[in-house]
Amino acid sequence: MDRVTRKELKGDKFAEEVFDIFDWASEHKTEVFRYGGIVLAVVLIAIGVIYYRRVQAGNREEALSQALRIEDGAVGGDSQNPAMLHYATQDEKDKARVKAYSELASKYSGTIEGAFGSFALASDALDKGNLAEAEKRYREVADSGPKAFADIARLSLAKVLDAEGKSSDAEKILQTVANDPGLTVSKDEANLALADVMSKTNSAGALKLLDPLRTSPRLPVSRVAVSEYGEISQPAAKK
Repeated sequence: MDRVTRKELKGDKFAEEVFDIFDWASEHKTEVFRYGGIVLAVVLIAIGVIYYRRVQAGNREEALSQALRIEDGAVGGDSQNPAMLHYATQDEKDKARVKAYSELASKYSGTIEGAFGSFALASDALDKGNLAEAEKRYREVADSGPKAFADIARLSLAKVLDAEGKSSDAEKILQTVANDPGLTVSKDEANLALADVMSKTNSAGALKLLDPLRTSPRLPVSRVAVSEYGEISQPAAKK
């Protein structure tokens, strides 16, 4: 096999980061010789941290991949695809699926993969009418997930809280999202959800939020705002 060159090794991100550390050491020989073991220890720790993060990322991706394989697994009969997982019963598959997503959510909390696991479990809970479990799972992502996922989780969490009769808690969460919107949930989207929750106890406040959104240049936002405004204002007009 041909010898791997330094340039080829630097095509790998881990190798590139390691070489950057040693490049620094080469350019600071005086410090290296002066402090010797201390610098070497720092270099080794840095390499260890980089490697650990890479391995962890690989483990997370593999765990998510396995969970998705279970999702696509076949049930009953003879499996026609040897690459596909096969389960004798739906119950067996469901148990394997829950186990895989539960491990993702607990073992990799705070990561994209962990958020994916929590979302899947929340969806299952909603299908079963288990609002308490759905609230728990959405809150996991809302509290510790990456912002892009946390904002979506907060939106879903607010809807669950509202369904549980905890409207004031739902309003606080949605107001937080509206005050600090992100890539996945805009200020307008948060306000639409907030108006929906407020409509049950504060129709005037909900209408005030919706009024400017009815003429939003974003067609999906304006359509929902017009529809919600009409639903809220009609009962209010009859009173």
